[in-house]
Amino acid sequence: MAGLGDIVQKAFYLGVGLATAAGEQAGEKFSSIGTQAQKLADDMVAKGEITTEEARKLVDDMIKSAQQQNLNQAANNNSTERAQKSTEPRRIEIVADSEAPSSPSQSPENVSDMRKQVEALQEELKRMKNS
Repeated sequence: MAGLGDIVQKAFYLGVGLATAAGEQAGEKFSSIGTQAQKLADDMVAKGEITTEEARKLVDDMIKSAQQQNLNQAANNNSTERAQKSTEPRRIEIVADSEAPSSPSQSPENVSDMRKQVEALQEELKRMKNS
């Protein structure tokens, strides 16, 4: 099954490529937000509306809020994916116990009594069918 190995390898490389591209895009967006915030702060400092320290703080706050929004969006996407997965039926695996019966209803005497009752009921059913 060399074909399956190739498919798995290609899927892995696709995932790595997508993660790299997403990281680059996020980095570009954060840098553009930073430059826009810096231009806004520089304009406000030039007009005398805020001081240089206030401008630095404003830029830092804007970048932090953008990063926080990005994290919140990622968390929302993950919770949406989990909600979609939870609507799918769960797989249940039944494993047989190899231990001796623990309840009295499963003791060997009760099993033989139950077999006798089943045989009696089968005979009665045959009689009813023949009548």
